Amino acid sequence: MQPVEAPRKLIQLTIDGTAVKVPEGSSLLDACDRQGCDTPTMCYAKGLTPVNACRACVVEVEGSRALVPSCARPAEEGMVVATDSPRVRHSRKLVLELLGSSADISRGSDELRGWLKAYDADPARLTPDADQPVTTMYQEPKVEDDLYVRDYARCILCYKCVEACGDDAQHTFAIAMAGRGSTNRISTEFDAVLPDSACVYCGNCIGVCPTGALVFKTEHDRREAGTWNEAEQTVTQTICSYCGVGCTLELHVQDNEIVKVTSPMDHDVTNGHLCVKGRFGWGYV
Repeated sequence: MQPVEAPRKLIQLTIDGTAVKVPEGSSLLDACDRQGCDTPTMCYAKGLTPVNACRACVVEVEGSRALVPSCARPAEEGMVVATDSPRVRHSRKLVLELLGSSADISRGSDELRGWLKAYDADPARLTPDADQPVTTMYQEPKVEDDLYVRDYARCILCYKCVEACGDDAQHTFAIAMAGRGSTNRISTEFDAVLPDSACVYCGNCIGVCPTGALVFKTEHDRREAGTWNEAEQTVTQTICSYCGVGCTLELHVQDNEIVKVTSPMDHDVTNGHLCVKGRFGWGYV
């Protein structure tokens, strides 16, 4: 049973001309969500510590010189916030274009594609050659085992995989930021191959990646062969059979085969996280 949270004082602020009340300690993003605003968030996920890495969620706060990241800025009594002003829309559009011009985001989430369209973002206008996009640190896909693939040419350095591997979920600390400037990248310790690293293959990094930089080996192989088709896939929920914790699994099935396994991000037991057995141990089915 989840512990009951002590009641918190409500504070009132104004978002896009509408008064909104949220519990004290909430972020501006929480307030925007309560108001029904569709706020682009690339480096934020519920359950992970906000790192303010992407700046896609910025909003305009009356009296503030600069736009502020809504994921990390606490809501305060009497704040007046604009989420759709010309200044905010211009900033979000430019952020999306910069991210899309520095990495291949063509396999990004449905939300990402929706935000690109909503803000009329065109990353191709920032690249000298549409067929040769600029990348911060191009690397060939790292295929080092039969479980998942790391394709860092698609990485926008959102830091969510590092957080999921660290204090916020798995506490394994197998990956971290390495390098400086244009060589900044996600890496294992001493750039070791994944099987020789501290990785326990929970796959929680895959679950939070917004751009497809981290994918199941099954998905990677099907995409390379041109047979990956999400429109034909069905998703069935079941309970993991390996132990008594009771993790809910979502089985993604195509051509009568399980092609990947996820878990609902809002599930009370898993919060989207699984272990190696739950994530990859479907071979006996």
